[in-house]
Amino acid sequence: MDASAVSVEERLFSLVLALLASEQGLGKAEILSTVQGYRQRYVLGGNNASLERQFERDKDDIRELGIPLETIDSPDRPGDTQAARYRIPKALYELPADITFSSEEITLLGLAAAVWREGSLSEDSRRAITKLRSLGIDTDDAVIGYAPRLRVREAAFTPLTQALDRHQRVRFLYLKPGQKKPLLRTVEPRALVVHEGRWHLSAFDQRARAPRTFLLSRIVGAVEVVPGAPFEVPGPGQAENSLAELERVWQGNVATLRVLPGSDAELRLAKRPGSESTATGQAETVEYAVHFTDLDIFADELSGFGPEVLVLTPAPLREAVRRRLIQVRAQHSSGASA
Repeated sequence: MDASAVSVEERLFSLVLALLASEQGLGKAEILSTVQGYRQRYVLGGNNASLERQFERDKDDIRELGIPLETIDSPDRPGDTQAARYRIPKALYELPADITFSSEEITLLGLAAAVWREGSLSEDSRRAITKLRSLGIDTDDAVIGYAPRLRVREAAFTPLTQALDRHQRVRFLYLKPGQKKPLLRTVEPRALVVHEGRWHLSAFDQRARAPRTFLLSRIVGAVEVVPGAPFEVPGPGQAENSLAELERVWQGNVATLRVLPGSDAELRLAKRPGSESTATGQAETVEYAVHFTDLDIFADELSGFGPEVLVLTPAPLREAVRRRLIQVRAQHSSGASA
């Protein structure tokens, strides 16, 4: 199989599987020559520097997911990454034995499992396990049978993932709120991250000559690869930097909302991370301080609550919600007169 046909998710999962399957851990050469997504590009006795850099990025991604990937130094060559071994201790990765699930929780887990496309390893991943065994590496069949595939609604996700993996520049049409026409953006992808349940692309915008963050839901049309040589990635930690920047924006944007007690709006807003209720002195309403990242997305959400929410601050958010409610009223008025 061509390495370009292996998705990032499959490569990462194949790596997790291999590191779980060996108690003593795997060396870098063993990983690059056997694991799906690496082995197709591995050159025995050749230059595998780009593949090793990809492995370093993948280790960061796995750790970001909360998976306990350990590095074990060689006693004879401490600090030498070429001699180090890597593993994921199953004792730290598995759920504690005392955790149980109710029937309702199992149902919810079943719904979550709808994002998993296959229930077993691909044939290539099975061959990787077989090859590991042929090297004399003990494996555990208990880890076989769980092959996740990430499903997303945005069509841009897959081509952007591929471009990230190959360090390719891409271009796409991006429609920001308030714009009548989308603008063409040419970028160097840095990371794909989830923040507040939405996918964001962190990239270097060539026109702006500066880093920018794009919501995948605002990319319209196809994502096209720009012909040319692959670009150099600045270094590891791109996803962490992107999430940290989004977190700073989220922390800095706080809305004060007057909410109808017991309403659907209160139920939903009170559960948002960072939401805090404040006393108003009015028994019929309650105020909440709520963080948000994107003003237009939050305005869409708040306008959907209708009279259950009144935006007190900030003024731009208040005006954005007001515009949306006026548009809804106008649409209903025109429909009634027709």
